[in-house]
Amino acid sequence: MNHVALMRGINVGGRNKLPMKDLAGYFSDAGCSDVRTWIQSGNVLFKAEKRVLKGLAAQITRRITAEFGYRIPIVLRTAEELSEAIVNNPFVKPGVDDSAHFVMFLAEEPSAAMAADLDPARSPGDEFYLRGRDVYLYLRTGAADTKLTNAWFDKKLGTVSTSRNWRTVLKLQELAGSF
Repeated sequence: MNHVALMRGINVGGRNKLPMKDLAGYFSDAGCSDVRTWIQSGNVLFKAEKRVLKGLAAQITRRITAEFGYRIPIVLRTAEELSEAIVNNPFVKPGVDDSAHFVMFLAEEPSAAMAADLDPARSPGDEFYLRGRDVYLYLRTGAADTKLTNAWFDKKLGTVSTSRNWRTVLKLQELAGSF
């Protein structure tokens, strides 16, 4: 089955530098096949059986920590889950500029109580919609100025997350379906 690993904070702003060749090697060493990376910010496409997936994110995180000294959150999705995330985006409409659209991928689905505690007015002008393990963001103020951050969602929902802009999500889905 085709999968995508999404990492937070790799090679962003000159921090947490990690060569993509090394990263691909970690996935191969863990038993994944057809491993490919896309752009330098921690997107890995691969095939893996269920037995390999169990504990894969933690295993890769431990290896990065051991070799580079920093802990990187990793969120896994199947190609099918990525496609579902695209179809279910409530903010994408014909004629609407998609440059303000993002998807935040959560490692775990939050409880209903945690989800109900989210403040929809936290970042005036911006909107979010939580569906399962995906948070859809419409950031009219821009990604740099929003208060709808990974840190806020992680704390409120008790999980880890990583975000991708809409064009990246579409490209990853295209790539995940092509091998």
